[in-house]
Amino acid sequence: RRKVDSEGRRFQDRWKVEYFFTEIENHCVCLICQETVAVYKEFNVKRHYQSRHSTYDKLTGHDRSEKLKQLEAVLIECVMKMVENICPEKKQEFANICLARNTVARRIEEISSDIKRQLTSKGVDFDFFSIACDESTDLSDTAQLLIFMRGVDDEMNVTEELLDLQSLTDQTRGKDLFVSVSSAIDDMKLPWNKVTGIITDGAPAMVGERSGLSTLICNKVIEEGGKAIKLHCIIHQQVLCAKHLKYDHVMKPVLKTINFIRSKALCHRQFKQFLLDIQAEYEDVLYHNDVRWLSRGSALQRFYSLRKEIREFLETMGQPMRELSDPIWLADLGFLVDIKHNVLNTSLQGKDAVNQLYSHLKTFGTKLQLFIRQLSQTQPNTIHFSALQEIMNIFPQDNISAQTSRYSAEIASLAGEFKPRFQDFAAIEEVSLFSSPFSVDPDDAPDQLQLELIELHCDSELHSRHQQLSLVHFYRQLDNSRFQEIRTLAKKMLSLFGSTYMCEKTFSAMNFNKNRVRTRLSDSHLRDILCIKT
Repeated sequence: RRKVDSEGRRFQDRWKVEYFFTEIENHCVCLICQETVAVYKEFNVKRHYQSRHSTYDKLTGHDRSEKLKQLEAVLIECVMKMVENICPEKKQEFANICLARNTVARRIEEISSDIKRQLTSKGVDFDFFSIACDESTDLSDTAQLLIFMRGVDDEMNVTEELLDLQSLTDQTRGKDLFVSVSSAIDDMKLPWNKVTGIITDGAPAMVGERSGLSTLICNKVIEEGGKAIKLHCIIHQQVLCAKHLKYDHVMKPVLKTINFIRSKALCHRQFKQFLLDIQAEYEDVLYHNDVRWLSRGSALQRFYSLRKEIREFLETMGQPMRELSDPIWLADLGFLVDIKHNVLNTSLQGKDAVNQLYSHLKTFGTKLQLFIRQLSQTQPNTIHFSALQEIMNIFPQDNISAQTSRYSAEIASLAGEFKPRFQDFAAIEEVSLFSSPFSVDPDDAPDQLQLELIELHCDSELHSRHQQLSLVHFYRQLDNSRFQEIRTLAKKMLSLFGSTYMCEKTFSAMNFNKNRVRTRLSDSHLRDILCIKT
């Protein structure tokens, strides 16, 4: 005879909404009356619902889903009360029971939907907003376009949230990206004439002069009566600029040595034990990855700190590194470590406004000019180059100081690369006016700001507030009737992204969630997860 247990019947998720049933401990339970149906068979479930609870047929769509949530909540509450009466000592164990996967997925969807609803509600109050876009491919070879939004309301409150994650299964041309961004902005019911800018990386599909995403967005804003500016991510620009100082004769031997030590398990174990035995400052060397922003400076710094230990270890392994005995090469290594590209890079990361990021760049550019002057002197000043100075002290007879003119030329070349890279940020005339309104001559300001700027300069109380308060609080307290144009300028500046740092950070979260064992994660669920994560 046929046995029911061998048929492999399973509970169907759609029965929850259609018949108000759920699964508890491998039993099919009615959420309305808490009775159990013996067999996982739709005919039995449907017969129970139609014969006893047909009055619930009048509930449809959203009302039916809300009723299901209410019944599930009541059931959980009843179970917990029963536990309190029968075995109170087990209450915590029952509370810690893992939820079903579908329940977890549904709750994630609900939280994401609520966040989107709140963002839509806030978006109505935005006076200006800008967007940051970046595209990357996940493990299932789907192109994922992240769209972040930074909006400012009349009270200078800044909102920075994930606007949408658009999944592209076909081409990723500029017009394809534009359709996705337009869809996200229109779904949120945001007016195009309030867009102040767009920031992207340097991919051709993003920055193309004719059909790039930035160009298409700016053209759309102009058609709607607004004005938007195109910006290239300030961190991405800095990374490209830093690569100008290649120093391959230093980097290649360093990377070759690091790979020799770490690529073979036995050699790596022996090296770590060697460092432990001699009580070295560090326990290992670091890998260098071109894609990761900070890895180059970190790898060089660690290699330099362990150069003596690495030299001894390689000699014991019969693989001596001749460069570690060359004073000139060591001086070049010290110089490369001292430049510290990553010092600037770490200061650029975060949610800072565009004026703060631009000030970091100006600071670094000014430092480069100082280094050029100091290293060009007859008696070079290496006070800010600690690693280079250490090598010069170790090898005083090798006249390493003669190399400083070459280092000065390298820094000058680097400084020359910086200037054109950041022209789009320098072209924003209002940045200095927004950052330091009291130091700008009214004659040099735009016409619509001149009278208000004079009135601002003549108010000693406002000058005192500017020194005491943050920029946001200062502009927030300005009288809208007296300084309407200045407040408008401030809101535009506050709405601008300075980098795509949030996009890069979110891609890391995407790769963590959609990993090799979760490649079947749907695009909609990935979007919900990242919406909550950010």
